[in-house]
Amino acid sequence: MKAAVITFPGSNCDRDLAVAFEQSGAEVVRVWHKDTSLPDGVDVVGLPGGFSYGDYLRCGAIAARSPIGTAIAAHAQAGGYVLGVCNGFQVLLEMGLLPGALLRNAGLKFVCKPVALNVASTDSAFTVGYAQGAQITVPVAHHDGNFTADADTVARLQGEGRVAFTYAQNPNGSDGDIAGILSENRRVLGMMPHPERAMEAAHGSADGRALFAGLIGAFVPG
Repeated sequence: MKAAVITFPGSNCDRDLAVAFEQSGAEVVRVWHKDTSLPDGVDVVGLPGGFSYGDYLRCGAIAARSPIGTAIAAHAQAGGYVLGVCNGFQVLLEMGLLPGALLRNAGLKFVCKPVALNVASTDSAFTVGYAQGAQITVPVAHHDGNFTADADTVARLQGEGRVAFTYAQNPNGSDGDIAGILSENRRVLGMMPHPERAMEAAHGSADGRALFAGLIGAFVPG
């Protein structure tokens, strides 16, 4: 599998995401925000956490309209896989590749700590490596992670099994305790917690490994 990790001005988790892909067996290429196309043969695009463009206007708003943004959207619309983590999730929402919005945390404070997540769906390459209903530990680090959508959208996401992860104890006020959601074809995942920071037990948790392993497995010939 070939993964492209995008770097925007203000990205601070791009190296972590690249290392997580590499540790899982992927070939990784790094892509700059001013590029206008993805390298040939890219299977997965990774949008990292951070503060792209200083979070000006809205978190992710400028990154979504960067030169590389058109190529990322085209990749997703053609059925390619995309993983957006934290600020990357915000970018996906601003691109319109996923529904909803991420607002300021309900407590109006930056939240940075390991949290317990419930695996709400295993019907995707990202989550197939987990057991339905399993509880995993993944860190969060965000100020604008309060997932918000109208009641019909939340109900549709839940009814279609497109909520990938929920918080066991909601740290930010997200509707439905939602921590991560999937696109209709289940090939785009946006999540606020950082699975790339949960790859080694020495770092507090290795529960992120299964996400990357499952994604790699989607490209292993049957």
